[in-house]
Amino acid sequence: QLQPVESGGGLVQTGDSLRLSCAASGRTFSRGAVGWFRQTPGKEREFVASISWSGGSTGYAEPVKGRFTISRDNTKNMVYLQMSSLKPEDTAVYYCAARSVSGTSSDLTRYDYWGQGTQVTVSS
Repeated sequence: QLQPVESGGGLVQTGDSLRLSCAASGRTFSRGAVGWFRQTPGKEREFVASISWSGGSTGYAEPVKGRFTISRDNTKNMVYLQMSSLKPEDTAVYYCAARSVSGTSSDLTRYDYWGQGTQVTVSS
């Protein structure tokens, strides 16, 4: 069973950068796409970014376009989310999710495996 494991969260200030990592535990990401989602208390989990198996296709939510970059290293079985120019509204628990097909998706229901999340807090 694939279990994504997130790391890299923390407390930063407005304008700072942070890189989240997602490692595959149990087995590899196989040939599937990976996505990042985030959630704040009382709100639904929302799409942040996704990347195809090859890395050739990526997608971003509008609020993070131009500030966040998703990438992956299949030789290391890792996916990253580089976050720059962070804002207080980026504060959330960030989740890594993997799916069994190679194409990207912003629909959380299309992801089969989910990590436990990592907290990102951006202070003003």
